[in-house]
Amino acid sequence: MNRKRALIADTFCLTKRRRCAADSVTGDSQADGAADIRSSLKYLVTLFSRKLFNDSLPPVVLKHQLYSLHNDKTAVDKQVNELRENGELLMFQLGFDSEAFALVFAEDYRAKVLQGEAGRGTLGTVEKFLAKLIPSCSDLSFNKEKMLKEFLFTDSEITQLVKSGVLTVRDAGSWWLSIPNSGKFIKYFIKGRKAVLGMVKKSKYGEILKTELEGRRTTSQVKFQMKYHIHDIIGAELVECIQTTSGTLLRHVDGNVN
Repeated sequence: MNRKRALIADTFCLTKRRRCAADSVTGDSQADGAADIRSSLKYLVTLFSRKLFNDSLPPVVLKHQLYSLHNDKTAVDKQVNELRENGELLMFQLGFDSEAFALVFAEDYRAKVLQGEAGRGTLGTVEKFLAKLIPSCSDLSFNKEKMLKEFLFTDSEITQLVKSGVLTVRDAGSWWLSIPNSGKFIKYFIKGRKAVLGMVKKSKYGEILKTELEGRRTTSQVKFQMKYHIHDIIGAELVECIQTTSGTLLRHVDGNVN
């Protein structure tokens, strides 16, 4: 039946593309032609498994997950940058993929960082860093000149920021902005992505209806909600989307690593 459904979709030229707009919260992912990125972010945040990390991490959204909700990548990027420039949103480079960027609401980040720093000797330095960072800073990384001359940190304070996890070493004399204790998130995310892609690949003809995949029972490898991973694999163009009368069909793309 899956092959027949796919053939019908191809025959009648129903929209087929490697990236498709998944169902949004409102059911209309491009209301009035303008992407409501803040609303979409808040929806994706609800799919983040806080309890998995004992509520120690702020809710993390991958930027490309927004592409699964909105077709216009340029508009998404523009509005994400506006939210960053306004101090509402922070963006982080995730080490496992140069194209993977994490998005966290600034106030969520502040709250969880300070929660983790409570009672530590690095608290004062971290508070100083957050005061510099959140109002208007949209940098992904910082060089030594900026840290010393613009932010007015000493070398020992920079070391404290690295120790606290808000900075990680990029190379000699520069640091990435980072999410403390995010290693477990990255580990679970990668394992879950591979497992969900494997489910698609192992389905008949390597394709499955999105609604059917959403209803699948998760395995021990999938720690996050299934929808969280589905928005990931669609937005990252790891599956091909085919619109059919039965709904969106997800097809495994040859070459993906499972």
